[in-house]
Amino acid sequence: MTGLLLEGGTVYDGLGNPGRVADVAVAGGRVVAVGGDPPAGLRRIDCSGLAVAPGFVDTHAHSDLVHLLDQPQPFKLLQGVTTEVVGNCGLTFAPLDAGSAEVAATLWSSLAGGVPIEPAGFAELAGRLERAVPANNLALLVGHNTLRLTANGLEERLRPGAAARMAALAAEAFEAGAVGLSSGLIYVPGSYAGTDELVALARVAAAYGGIYATHMRDEGAELEEALEEAVAIARASGARLQVSHCKASGPAAHGKAGRLLERLAAARLEGVDAGGDQYPYDAGATVLSALLPPAVAAGGTEAMRARLRDPAARAALRAQAERGGAGNGSWAETDPAGVLLTGHRDPAAVGRTLAEVAGGRDPWDTLCELLADDPAAAIVLRLMREDDVRAIMASPLVGVGSDNGPPSGLEHPRTWGCFPRLLGRYVREEGVLTWEQALRKASWLGARQFRLDGRGLLVEGAVADLCVFDPATVGHGGTYLDPDVPVTGIEHVVLGGDPVVEHGRFAGRRAGRVLRGPGWRGPGPAGAGR
Repeated sequence: MTGLLLEGGTVYDGLGNPGRVADVAVAGGRVVAVGGDPPAGLRRIDCSGLAVAPGFVDTHAHSDLVHLLDQPQPFKLLQGVTTEVVGNCGLTFAPLDAGSAEVAATLWSSLAGGVPIEPAGFAELAGRLERAVPANNLALLVGHNTLRLTANGLEERLRPGAAARMAALAAEAFEAGAVGLSSGLIYVPGSYAGTDELVALARVAAAYGGIYATHMRDEGAELEEALEEAVAIARASGARLQVSHCKASGPAAHGKAGRLLERLAAARLEGVDAGGDQYPYDAGATVLSALLPPAVAAGGTEAMRARLRDPAARAALRAQAERGGAGNGSWAETDPAGVLLTGHRDPAAVGRTLAEVAGGRDPWDTLCELLADDPAAAIVLRLMREDDVRAIMASPLVGVGSDNGPPSGLEHPRTWGCFPRLLGRYVREEGVLTWEQALRKASWLGARQFRLDGRGLLVEGAVADLCVFDPATVGHGGTYLDPDVPVTGIEHVVLGGDPVVEHGRFAGRRAGRVLRGPGWRGPGPAGAGR
């Protein structure tokens, strides 16, 4: 028999049960035995002193296009991640027509990883990813921002027929295998949508068994109101709810982690299948334009540039931004010394804070000039307080999502080290979670929420997506200025029974699949991939 025998490790099932020393037998792409007498003829891998766990499920990724690059992209495999859910924050690269692709290329190029943004239907993009064979499994969301951009451009008000067009495009995406609908309600044009528009699209998602994953309208001063809207959308539509990158953002929200968690728990008691994800850092990353009110982009890129260069319009935007709250951007949640430029057409700006770039000038004017020069500029910004991060992390309702960008340049260190950091710092060093708690959050919890059947757990019959790591050394030393250092302690990763990482090194094989959602109308079962 061809297969693997992972011998003598401490096995965690991903369901939250304590680990136990056992052998794990893999054959035909599945786990065929945990303990007991294994089949004969398996290739043996010594796992003594190591932990054997389900492959990690990254429920909030932005790796949508990087797996189309000529070279394999194993940056998630090297963290133990076997499946990524991509297409978050409403930002997807399909469905796009010629006009919306041109706008997306201007606004979202920092997420594309150097891959051209081209017109594509959802089925077409999914097919391209399948043919490319990604390094790890991908589950695809369809983005509300993209649906709105293609159906309505960057206009604030919906044109006649635009709502129906969005619903039709969403249905096509679900029949092509999308696992859910995502929204990013601080980004244009999604920020222009009212609750009713989102309910209508979430109903399409629910009809196909999909989830509603939302970057809420506000994560700061109006956190509670934004969360109420998210719960209301899920309740009215019947869709499951995933609150993206759960946080209490900025001084006005610090200390509110408990309220967020209480509302998620209450929603479940009310019949809403609600959960969330989190990255284990106190800084986030986004586009520079997110600091400003979304109205800055109304009418398109050239209209935005004109506003940013007009002193009167710039002053009006500043007054709005300084009020904070939903619809006013994130300027009030941070300070110029906490905003690090990670991507800009001017390389002299990259790696410097907004305060440093401004020098003695007004940081607001500097921000506007930087954005006018490069509408796709990207930043890392400090937003959270550590006690809130830990409180959210301890919740059994909140899983793990890296919120990564493309694996190049000065990206947030979560791109390369989110999962090892969680295990090394917050489990081994600080005890915020036990091993079994953390591994449940990193695997089964996300697989269950996104209906990735057979994944995220290590039991007989499960898909053989596995991670073997050293509890004594797992971790990541990346910083915001030196983010892409190698992880430590991830020894072996098995993807569909194939050992794709051995002794901490990528084996060079692309073995990932595109996992289709329950609405899939193609050949083969949903979730099966190719």
